[in-house]
Amino acid sequence: MERLDRATTELIAQEVKGRFPEGSPASVAVLQYGDDPAVEPGQIVIQVTVEPAAGTRDDDDPLEAFHQANRDAIKQLQRDIPQRWPQANRFKLISSRDEGAAKRRLMMLRIPEPDDPKSDLTPVMARLGQDDLKTLDTLISVGFAANRAQAIRWALARIRERPAYAQLREHAKEIEDLESQF
Repeated sequence: MERLDRATTELIAQEVKGRFPEGSPASVAVLQYGDDPAVEPGQIVIQVTVEPAAGTRDDDDPLEAFHQANRDAIKQLQRDIPQRWPQANRFKLISSRDEGAAKRRLMMLRIPEPDDPKSDLTPVMARLGQDDLKTLDTLISVGFAANRAQAIRWALARIRERPAYAQLREHAKEIEDLESQF
C-alpha cells in the first residue's frame, strides 16, 4: 500500500477541480493514510473545500448549496474516479466558512466499491482512539480485511465463534426472561 506520489495526487486534484465551474470549489486536496486519522490504509479521500456563495446568509449551508448546484458533476465523479484510482472511495466536502477543524461542517459522499456486501447491513458510527485505529489498520495491512468496517465485522465474527460468547448470550436470554416476569 504505497503512497501516491505528488504528481499523481496533483493530477487527481486537477481532474476533480476541473469538473466544477471556475472558482468552485475553493480547493481540492488528496488525502492518504497518515494525512488524516479518518483515512484508512490503502485509501484515498478527495477533500473538496467549498466557499460560501457571494451574498449567502450565515445560516445558509454552503455544503448543501454546493451539492445541489453540482449534483450531476459529483455523481459522474463517483462513477469515474474509482475506475482510474480504485483506492479513492470517499469525497469529503468541507466548508471554509468556519475556522478550525472542530467547527467545520462536512459531508462525506461514499463511492460504491464493487465488492460491497449486498446484504442488509446497519451503519454504525463509533469514535475510536489511536490504539483502536492502529489495531484495525494492522488487520487491514496484514490482509484480514480491506477496510475498517470489514475489520470490525471480522473481529465481531471471531467473538461470536468463542464458546464464552454462547454462554454470555444464554445468560442475557435468562435475564430478559426474568425481566419479562416483572
